Amino acid sequence: MPLQWAAAENNLAIALEELGERGIGTAWLEQAVAAYRAALEERRRDRVPLDWAATQSNLSVALRILGERESGTAHLEEAVAVSRAALEERTRDRVPLAWAESQMNLGNALRALGERESDPAHLEEAVAAYRLALQEDTRDRMPLEWAAIQSGLGTALRILGEQESGAARLEEALTAYSTALEEQTRDRVPLDWARTQLNMGLGLVALGEREHSADRLNEALTCFQQAMPTLAAVGLTDESKTADRMIGRLKDELAKTTATPGQATKPGG
Repeated sequence: MPLQWAAAENNLAIALEELGERGIGTAWLEQAVAAYRAALEERRRDRVPLDWAATQSNLSVALRILGERESGTAHLEEAVAVSRAALEERTRDRVPLAWAESQMNLGNALRALGERESDPAHLEEAVAAYRLALQEDTRDRMPLEWAAIQSGLGTALRILGEQESGAARLEEALTAYSTALEEQTRDRVPLDWARTQLNMGLGLVALGEREHSADRLNEALTCFQQAMPTLAAVGLTDESKTADRMIGRLKDELAKTTATPGQATKPGG
C-alpha cells in the first residue's frame, strides 16, 4: 500500500531526525531529509493534503537543524519555505493545534536564518510566528508545547537584543525563558530544561555585559553550570561545549571585577 509505505518512511524520518539532533555531524539528518522527501512522493498534496502538510512540517525541522550545523543558508531558507507551504493546508480554522505546531516550526526556521544572516527582519517574523502559535498552544491546553514556544520566542528576542542598543529586548527574552522554565522543569523534561538554562545564561551574559552587572553575570554562570552536565550526558556536544566555554569566560571576567556588589567593570577596565 503506497500510503502505508509513505507513513512508514515518515516515521523512519522522525526517528532519524531525533538521532541526528542528538548526534554529531549531519549524516542522520541528511538521511531524515531523504526519507521525508521519499514519503512526499506518495503523500501528495492533491491526494492527502493534511498528511502532505504534516510531512512538510516535519521536513522543515530536519532542514533547520541541518542548516544550523552547516555554513550558508540554503537549508535554512528551504526550511522557511517548507514551513510556509505546510501552513497553506494546516490552517488555524481547519487544524488549530497543527497550525500552531507549524507556526512554531516556522518561527524556529526564521530565527535560525535571522541569526545566520544577522537579519532583524527574519527575527521579527520569527517573534510574530511564535506569538501566533501561543494563541492556540496555551499553557492550560498544551503546557510543554507552550513552554517550547516561549523558549523559542526568548531566543529570537535575545538575538534581536544582542543586535540592538538598550536592554528592553534582552529583558523580554529573560522573561520568556523564565516563563518557559515554569513548565520545563528539570525532573519533567531535563533536556529542554538544560537548553533553556543555556539560552537564559546567554541572555544574562548579554544583559550583564551591557549593564556592567556582576549580579547578572553570576546568574549566567549558575545557568551554565546547571545546564552543562545534562547537555553532556545526552551527547549534545556543541551545546555542552558552549556552556563549558562560557563558564571559563565568566569565571575570568568575574575574577577581574573590582566593582561594588551589583556592578562589574568592563574587562580590563
